[in-house]
Amino acid sequence: MREMTIARTAEIKGPGSFAFFSLMLCLAMLTACATVGPDFKKPEPMIEDEWIEKEPSQIKTESGDYSSWWEVFQDPVLDRLIDMAYEQNLTLRMAGLKILEARARLGIATGFQYPQAQLVNGGYSLLKISENEPPVSNLPDDVRNQVDTRPDNYRMGFDAAWELDFWGKFRRTFEAANADLAATIASYDSLLVILAGEVASAYIDIRTLEQRLVYARSNIELQKKSLSIATARFEEGAISELDVHQAKSLLNYTLSTIPVFEISIRQAKNALSVLLGIPPNQLLDVLSGTSVIPTPPVEVAVGIPADLIRRRPDIQLAEFQAASQGALIGVARADLFPHIGLAGSIGFGASDGESLFTSASTFGFLSPVSFSWDILNYGRIKNRVRVQDARFEQLLAGYQNKVIEAAREVEDGLVGFIRSQEQAKYLFDAVGASQRASDVALIQYEEGLVDYYSVVITQQSLVSQQDSLATSQGDIDRYLIAVYKAMGGGWQIRLGKELIPEQTLKVMRDRTDWGKILEPTLPDEQQDLPTGKEVKLFNRLKW
Repeated sequence: MREMTIARTAEIKGPGSFAFFSLMLCLAMLTACATVGPDFKKPEPMIEDEWIEKEPSQIKTESGDYSSWWEVFQDPVLDRLIDMAYEQNLTLRMAGLKILEARARLGIATGFQYPQAQLVNGGYSLLKISENEPPVSNLPDDVRNQVDTRPDNYRMGFDAAWELDFWGKFRRTFEAANADLAATIASYDSLLVILAGEVASAYIDIRTLEQRLVYARSNIELQKKSLSIATARFEEGAISELDVHQAKSLLNYTLSTIPVFEISIRQAKNALSVLLGIPPNQLLDVLSGTSVIPTPPVEVAVGIPADLIRRRPDIQLAEFQAASQGALIGVARADLFPHIGLAGSIGFGASDGESLFTSASTFGFLSPVSFSWDILNYGRIKNRVRVQDARFEQLLAGYQNKVIEAAREVEDGLVGFIRSQEQAKYLFDAVGASQRASDVALIQYEEGLVDYYSVVITQQSLVSQQDSLATSQGDIDRYLIAVYKAMGGGWQIRLGKELIPEQTLKVMRDRTDWGKILEPTLPDEQQDLPTGKEVKLFNRLKW
């Protein structure tokens, strides 16, 4: 190892040496004030002043309350599902545990700002020379006599070593760990936003499929009636066998869709059970009741695009990740400069017959200053700095991209919400017309005024348009969910609540000394975390 070290060692004798040691520590803390590396500055996002879809009457540009946006559907079952997912989803629980891990890592980073080595040591030794062996010639007589007469040796001391944070390496490490903690909280909130949206979408999928199944079964009854009429007329000799086979063909085709719907419904429920963190068979009672597609509100308040920066936790996550990486540039740059340190040891040592805790038994040393400097590193350190800088720039680009993606998601949801409402209105009118056409065609066929082809055409149209109507009604809900999800709503339900179930916390407390880390992770005063305001975690995190 290529290392240049300058050290001065002083014996510690009496109280004056302790004062000198304390003075050196104070001077070291006063001089350790330089911090290399860039200070993080929040990037300026590229975002428009208004939405594209701002003219329709359904869009309101004032800010709304998105904390429990699913309540706009006024569906108690959906409300219960969201609550269950928050309490029981295992992926969300893992994200909460990562916050506890990040808090512990922050504690480690905090500790590096103080003396890195603080050791209490002690020992007892006994040495006896055999009387049946010749004297050990290479030992001085006084040492050999001391061993013979004082075989018992006691020793107790305290060692300390401190690499001074002269260039801010450990302060930057603390900044990175602090930003990482903020990032884990933002990641938790982002996952909660996604979870609420996925649960609501899965529920809408189930209700949409159930409605499509209802339409299919009602058409089966209609087609059975048509087949009965065709069979009766064939037996009377009024028509040929062709009409009977056409009726059977249409009926069996519609019957074939029933298993497909039932498969899709079961699979959708199984997927929802995973989001809720429960076995699939426990979901049946939760979803019991009327299978109706929830009715969405006609209007949605979306505020302005700039609100996304303050509300979406995934944007905050990208910001905190960039902040953490920016601090790591300083950590890497600090290795370009000398490592300056202090070291010292103090203790008591005595042999058999002497008192251990007396001034005469005191020993110690002090290395007031030492440094090592890796000067021939062949560019390794500079390239490590460059690596961290490149990663930092990547995360800044990722932050900008996340803002643009967020705006796209809102625009996609808005245009889908508006246009699907228009589609559903046309389909509703089309279904009404098809229902009437089917009824008239069947009456005219029964009276012999039209052939069976007219019945087949009208009933096929009715089946298709009813199915499209149900799908369109579900799309309105799904697009509205996408809007609320894109606006970053839903994470607020965690405020004032434990992120980890109390039963799990009890197991962790019994297994490990967690100190204060398992106290409520996010108290109410931190509810403004996913915003552009100044953020404080442990009253330390400040940008």
